[in-house]
Amino acid sequence: LKPFGHSQPDRRFSRTAQALRVAAMPEQEKAPMEVEEPPAADAEKEEGEKEVDAPEDKRKRVGADAVALSVVDTTLNAMVAPNRKMAMTLTDGGFQYLLAGARATAGMKAGRYMFEVAVVEHVHLTETVQGRPPYPRHLVRVGVSTAGSSLLMPESAESVCFDSEGNFAHDGKQTQNAASRVLQKFAKDQVFAVVVNLDPSSKVANTISLFRDGQRIGEPHALPESLIGKTLYPTVTYRNVTLRVNFGPTPRAALPFVCRMLSDAAAADVELAPKPKAKNEVVFPVGLPEKGYFDWVDKFVKENPGYVELSDRKILEWAHQSGLWRPKATGWKTSNDKPEFNFGLPGMDDLSVRRVLRAVAPAVPRNYVIMEVKSNLIEAERRELLRKFAAPQFRKTACVVMGEPSQEFKQVQLDKLLKEKQEKADIAWRAKKAEVQRKRDIERRQKELADMRRKADEARKKAAADARKRAEEARRKLVEERREAKIKLQEASMEVD
Repeated sequence: LKPFGHSQPDRRFSRTAQALRVAAMPEQEKAPMEVEEPPAADAEKEEGEKEVDAPEDKRKRVGADAVALSVVDTTLNAMVAPNRKMAMTLTDGGFQYLLAGARATAGMKAGRYMFEVAVVEHVHLTETVQGRPPYPRHLVRVGVSTAGSSLLMPESAESVCFDSEGNFAHDGKQTQNAASRVLQKFAKDQVFAVVVNLDPSSKVANTISLFRDGQRIGEPHALPESLIGKTLYPTVTYRNVTLRVNFGPTPRAALPFVCRMLSDAAAADVELAPKPKAKNEVVFPVGLPEKGYFDWVDKFVKENPGYVELSDRKILEWAHQSGLWRPKATGWKTSNDKPEFNFGLPGMDDLSVRRVLRAVAPAVPRNYVIMEVKSNLIEAERRELLRKFAAPQFRKTACVVMGEPSQEFKQVQLDKLLKEKQEKADIAWRAKKAEVQRKRDIERRQKELADMRRKADEARKKAAADARKRAEEARRKLVEERREAKIKLQEASMEVD
């Protein structure tokens, strides 16, 4: 078996061994030794590799310092090192179950470029759990996504990625290559390179490829239609690991062809993410329950994608996207404001994840929406939340969600109600259609069974009739034979007399 990452054996030792064997042979057995010539450098590339060497490009470069992991375009549990080339994650208080994500500061909109990711360490945790922890405990996903999309690839149609289990995923769906699944798994200290080809003149334009230690481990995958023509930012999603990300300009593992790294890209082919603002805002919506509070927050976050919602429902959504399972909560303890955490996992059910999140958020400069119906209404609890964001870079704003809503808000709610009503009607129609089809299938099956019974009865009656006919013929034949035998016996007796 060929070990992972090993290259072909050195042909010089094979030629030396062959020469020694020939020298030890008798003179009469010696024959001119044919030395095997090494294959041409480009033979394998021309036969199997679809990518070609990058041509010389004298355009202005984007600069190595401009391309790194963003310190603001990350999930709240992601920790980016000061050099912005290492990514770690929180591993306590329930965050050991949640995925982390980070996006680069530069995106590709043309050309062909690469970046590298390596697993530096696996964080091993010892704990006793009764629920269903997410599997695998150590997970890495590398790929590209659009600006502002979910960092937890591949939850949305705006991202595509490879994961450490050998899957290629997009829009929440995975494709597996059963023949090479084991070969595609990620391992520690291996260098994985992602090549994004957006060059329209290439034979494999609009594709993404994965390489391990300089060797291709899969065919180029076509980019989904939802990503064609958009700026694609390198993105990593991970859990309980430490990653090292290399944007260049020098690769750690050379590929079979010359490919520039993202920090060596032409400035015209790259779009840089906007720099973070010096001031951030924390919004406290104040409203009454069952009066459109959550709908207003949903509308605000949709219109302002740069704001991060801090709420229990977002933690549950984060947990679901990370692969955690929990039974549907139907008891009196659950509500939209304070849903029940019943994962069966320490750190989640005891709300440690909420406490850690509230402690981390003020240290991470972001725009926040504090969605707490009860706490924002009660003065003492509201003051406690305000105290956590006392740093000067945060500007606190209270939005009173009361009174007569605007016509736009009313229209949004009407559209939402109409959509829900239509979905219920569709479900009922599909159920009715399925019931009609079920009854038709039952009738068809009953008819088929009746036909089968009728045919079986006819076949049985025919077989019985045939058996009686054969028995009657056999009986007549036996009687005839006896009669003939009796006649012959009488004739014989008369001859004797």
